[in-house]
Amino acid sequence: MLEEFENFLQIHLFNVQSFHPHFNEAYRQMFEVGGKRFRPFLLLSVVEALNPLLLKNAMYAALAVEMIHTYSLIHDDLPSMDNAPLRRGSPTLHVSYDEATAILIADALNTDAFKVLSMMPMDAKTRIELCGILSFNAGSSGMALGQAIDCYFEKKPLSEEQLAFLHLHKTGRLIACALQMGALIGGEDENTQKEFYDFGLKLGLLFQIHDDIIDATKSSNEVGKPTKHDTNKNSFVNLFGLSGAIKKRDEKIVELKKLSASFDEKIETFFCKILNNNFK
Repeated sequence: MLEEFENFLQIHLFNVQSFHPHFNEAYRQMFEVGGKRFRPFLLLSVVEALNPLLLKNAMYAALAVEMIHTYSLIHDDLPSMDNAPLRRGSPTLHVSYDEATAILIADALNTDAFKVLSMMPMDAKTRIELCGILSFNAGSSGMALGQAIDCYFEKKPLSEEQLAFLHLHKTGRLIACALQMGALIGGEDENTQKEFYDFGLKLGLLFQIHDDIIDATKSSNEVGKPTKHDTNKNSFVNLFGLSGAIKKRDEKIVELKKLSASFDEKIETFFCKILNNNFK
């Protein structure tokens, strides 16, 4: 399925006609160097479990989510934020080109994601609902707010409740969004979509706790981006210590495995597979 998504991505990323010397190359760079495609995988797996006949249609929504995620990474790496030289084992856009190019490519991806959704071969009502879900979770009520809090409160310690709020928005919302969009495409009603979304928020928090642990314990070569640079940031390792963060992660895994039992068998199996394979 992910191989099919990669092929779809390469075909459907925009290629514009202009005399700019490297706009198209820069536009594709972050996609060409790979990535886990975790959010598209969540969305597509939910659709595959609920209504596999719609899997090809769902590729458009999966690509839109990945474009939003990628734009956020480009911004996160900028000198005004994390000033990171590497992402996915390759130079970041502002290093490969310049800061203006990185900002504008990210802006283009953010906008083009909704163009991709508008092209999705489904009814207009579903496309509009998907646009609403994605924009809510990526914008001022979601990822952008989380990033703003992360930047503003760097070197200003937050409480556990505040830290959870930060990462539920910065990381959790887009992961939850992917699950909800998959449920919507798969034909689930609003109540069931909310169940997927709530599971996704908890999964997003687990994802961030695990990412903080990786940052503290792995090398840059192992993960393809700078590590051990969160010493001034509000991370779960800084708040609870490494052993405390590991304990929090393991507790969250147990909680989510119990919660996954409330879904049907196919979805439960998928969620347990995600938990077993991605958080070791």
